[in-house]
Amino acid sequence: MSRLDRLTMGKVETKHFQQFNELLRYVFQVTKKDLQMVGWEEREIALAKKPVLDQADVLGWFDGEKLVSQLAVYPFQVNIFGKSFEMGGLTGVGTYPEYANMGLMYKLLRQALADMRQRKQSISYLFPYSIPYYRRRGWEIISDKMTFEVKDVQLPKIKKVPGYVERLNIEHPDVRIVYKLFSSKMHVAMLRNDLAWEEYWRWDVDELTAAVYYDRSHKPQGYLLYWISEDVLHIKEMVYMNQEARIGLWNFIGAHFSMVSKVVGNIFMNEPLAFWLEDGDINETISPYFMARIVCAQQFITQYPFKATGSDIKLTFMLEDPMLEWNQGTFTLKVSADGQGELIQSKNVPTISLDIQTLTTMLLSYKRPTYLAAISRLKGMAKDVEILEKIIERQTPYFSDYY
Repeated sequence: MSRLDRLTMGKVETKHFQQFNELLRYVFQVTKKDLQMVGWEEREIALAKKPVLDQADVLGWFDGEKLVSQLAVYPFQVNIFGKSFEMGGLTGVGTYPEYANMGLMYKLLRQALADMRQRKQSISYLFPYSIPYYRRRGWEIISDKMTFEVKDVQLPKIKKVPGYVERLNIEHPDVRIVYKLFSSKMHVAMLRNDLAWEEYWRWDVDELTAAVYYDRSHKPQGYLLYWISEDVLHIKEMVYMNQEARIGLWNFIGAHFSMVSKVVGNIFMNEPLAFWLEDGDINETISPYFMARIVCAQQFITQYPFKATGSDIKLTFMLEDPMLEWNQGTFTLKVSADGQGELIQSKNVPTISLDIQTLTTMLLSYKRPTYLAAISRLKGMAKDVEILEKIIERQTPYFSDYY
């Protein structure tokens, strides 16, 4: 019997926790030294990853009783143009090297996607360790992460605002209140349930503090999550509902002028900080952050909020998917005057062709139809590309979570 014949696919359960953890540690090369550097002990990382098995759908390949390959799917929700979508958050992907190149992960991914379809999780997100690897399997980039570095002398001057900032514990309820309001307006954002919040805090330093901005009515309108280390103020995330809150939070940052030499942090939308600052000669870098893939195009389109144009629209296109047969073939997209979509298998002649990666990044508005057509990712007549431009909302994706 060959090694492949010995392998069986099955659910990874809590009884497999030690093996699950060992495989993760091996694949991501997390050493005891690494853990100690961030203040984690062996027992703590074990406890930290236990929620994966308790709350996620975890699949693996077993060689007898030995777990040799695995992945996990978290039950999350995301906001897409103001509508809540069930999202399968893919994580914990790994295979021992002696079992590589046997097609194990391909089959695990396909089964995981089939399970997501059954659970009506019509879209999946992941943080890629390799963009090409996941692109070949149907995922595409849908959000960016910008990092910035501002010297102390470049911090904005204090501006008067009617509200005030309070330093609070990161678990303070007002942090969640602000984020809930914020994420309901931010396209692509995680709608954090308790599990998502647990993952959001999981690897943070103990010194992380929340600074919450309150308006004159004492309502929270923004927050800053930060820590100070070696004369540097590190910003994990800054969230604000309006410009008043933004100015108030930067006033708070500026008040550290004599305490820090610089401020470094992250922005999770395409909004260069340099333009906003008086001294915009700062260091900024932009890099791809999260990827997504539509799990079931028909399910997704039924939920998707197209822009209401006042007239019915019909387009027929050829769709390709490297893994899932239900996303392959000719489909007709019908969009009603009020923006309700329907996708049906069709025998009409397609006037557009694209793959599931392109469909995903286009419908999430990370890249527009006109641009995708210009680089030949979307092929079709100019008038059809223009129709897609009209029915897809314009909003910059925002995603700041990690799991």
